[in-house]
Amino acid sequence: MFLLVGILGFIPGVTTDYDTMKFASHDSNAQLLGIFQVSILHNLVHLAFGVAGLAMARSFSAARTFLLAGGAVYLVLWLYGLFVGHDSSANFVPLNTADNWLHFVLGIGMIALGALLTRRRTTTNP
Repeated sequence: MFLLVGILGFIPGVTTDYDTMKFASHDSNAQLLGIFQVSILHNLVHLAFGVAGLAMARSFSAARTFLLAGGAVYLVLWLYGLFVGHDSSANFVPLNTADNWLHFVLGIGMIALGALLTRRRTTTNP
């Protein structure tokens, strides 16, 4: 899914106001699906996250680590979006309210899935 989002962020039409996209700036007015504010860096991070997810999906422990660590990253991004002012010099990530809440849902969802992966089924032979 992250790979798809990263690719779609570079497609004019799917990303509205594509011509206003910046490399890494909160001034980027480009929006994926007309909802989620994006930049070139934002799209590249989604691509990298997707590649990491595919690579880590090869083993149980790596997949669990991806979900837990990735979920934590998304919760940090959610907090960043809530507390770093739009005009602050620390704000280099284009985030809007839709991005913030998506990051929250992704963070909670990924951590919950990672926690569920700790429960392995054991079968007993009769």
